[in-house]
Amino acid sequence: MEDMAQVYQEHAQTVYKFLMAQTHDPDLAEELTQETFYQAVRSIGRFDGSCKLSVWLCQIAKHQWYKYLRRHQREVPTDDTEFPDVPLPSAEEAAESNQNRVELLRCIHELPDPMREVVYLRSFGDLSFREIAEVLGRTENWARVTFYRGKERLKGAYKL
Repeated sequence: MEDMAQVYQEHAQTVYKFLMAQTHDPDLAEELTQETFYQAVRSIGRFDGSCKLSVWLCQIAKHQWYKYLRRHQREVPTDDTEFPDVPLPSAEEAAESNQNRVELLRCIHELPDPMREVVYLRSFGDLSFREIAEVLGRTENWARVTFYRGKERLKGAYKL
């Protein structure tokens, strides 16, 4: 088994991007990345090499995310005082933007798995096709084709 510092250097960015795709919160993604590597150190004896190390780490990260969700009620802060100089959109613009975002997310959510996961990781996690392939234990070409097919389905469903 590789030295854990080297493992961290090689895979921390992949785990962080995976968690960013899930959480959409840089601080939480960083916190969960640290927890992921802590858990990996604790359970390294259970890594049997049946999958890539990056896949195993992302599986741990996914479990950390689910554990976080179970422990915390996801609340959207309503305090706008943090950015007082930023002009806010009109109520109509905000409602339309929110409606469009909800519709797009609904369409993405209706994609079959693993297509949905590839679209999330590429679109919201900003992962490369190579990184997506590593996370999901597939080939880079598979990730490209799956993303393309998902994008084509979304174009039809969402009228992109």
